[in-house]
Amino acid sequence: MKFELKAQDPKSKARAGVVSTDHGDILTPIFMPVGTAGTVKAVHQRELKQDIKAQIILGNTYHLYLRPGLDILQKAGGLHKFNGWDRPILTDSGGYQVFSLAENRKITEEGVVFKSHIDGAKHVFTPEGVMDIQRKIGADIIMAFDECTPYPCEYNYAKNSMEMTHRWLKRCCERFDATEGLYGYSQTLFPIVQGSVYKDLRVQSAEAIASFGREGNAIGGLSVGEPAEMMYEMTDMVTDILPQDKPRYLMGVGTPANILEGIALGVDMFDCVMPTRNARNGMLFTSEGIINIRNKKWEDDFSPIDPAIGNEVSAFYSKAYLRHLVHAKEILGAQIASIHNLAFYLWLVGQAREHILAGDFSQWKDQMVKKVSQRL
Repeated sequence: MKFELKAQDPKSKARAGVVSTDHGDILTPIFMPVGTAGTVKAVHQRELKQDIKAQIILGNTYHLYLRPGLDILQKAGGLHKFNGWDRPILTDSGGYQVFSLAENRKITEEGVVFKSHIDGAKHVFTPEGVMDIQRKIGADIIMAFDECTPYPCEYNYAKNSMEMTHRWLKRCCERFDATEGLYGYSQTLFPIVQGSVYKDLRVQSAEAIASFGREGNAIGGLSVGEPAEMMYEMTDMVTDILPQDKPRYLMGVGTPANILEGIALGVDMFDCVMPTRNARNGMLFTSEGIINIRNKKWEDDFSPIDPAIGNEVSAFYSKAYLRHLVHAKEILGAQIASIHNLAFYLWLVGQAREHILAGDFSQWKDQMVKKVSQRL
């Protein structure tokens, strides 16, 4: 994997670049649709390419390991062949899912013992094992195994967890470097900065992660319930330390405003379930603000959902029709809303990139944050 910086905004840390992988280039800043179990919910791969213009999608190690399982994925030739997506894929390590299984897991220095949410069977994730699993899944970018601490979190717990994450990272790197990809293309390992919301821990972690010299770096343990300003403060500190010449990925973030502020702080890559999850509940993100399509005010609004973002689905279907589908619990409603929200997110980061290249990102960002945050 290679990263080339193309432009830097003069008034912020925002930057535009290109991440090159064996499955194609990714123009940054970028939003990555979440395809937890090998699918972005309610969206065809064709729509991901043509309507949404996704350049990279995510898979989830924990979920794919449990179902369909590694044997099936290996027989298929990896996740790209299995789900028919021929562009880049990133897999997270399962650390966040294990963190969310608080009642069903035990964390030790060796790794994590957890119970499957499907059948209660016991499984073990170790740093080495998670590297092997992600080799078999076959993503272009794979994540180191870490512990994602909750918020709020006691200082000593956060410190001990961060130090263990660093020890786990050493084991991840040793296993990754001692093995090869299975499907004829290269894979890249990203370490993850932790440290909860404690400034000294975040600085320590960012310095430790940078010292490993990997091709890209991630910022984890944020967007887990802490105030947005705290998330921005931690991100700002970390991006000052992580190398300029490598992509930075802020994990699990977030709202359109979060993403714009993250870009201004020097982040290149984002993912979040929000556009698809909220779509299925009738919340639409648009270039003018946030719409709850269930509200009666849209009942006889026959204007397109959002023609400004250049997506056929958003320009073709009316708000009134989509409201009808959502109220009638028609599957097409979830599909249209999901395509629209994802297309909007990709449009938003694409616009951010254009304004970075043009040198007027900061002014545009301040206007857009207000717009995309308002309820219509």
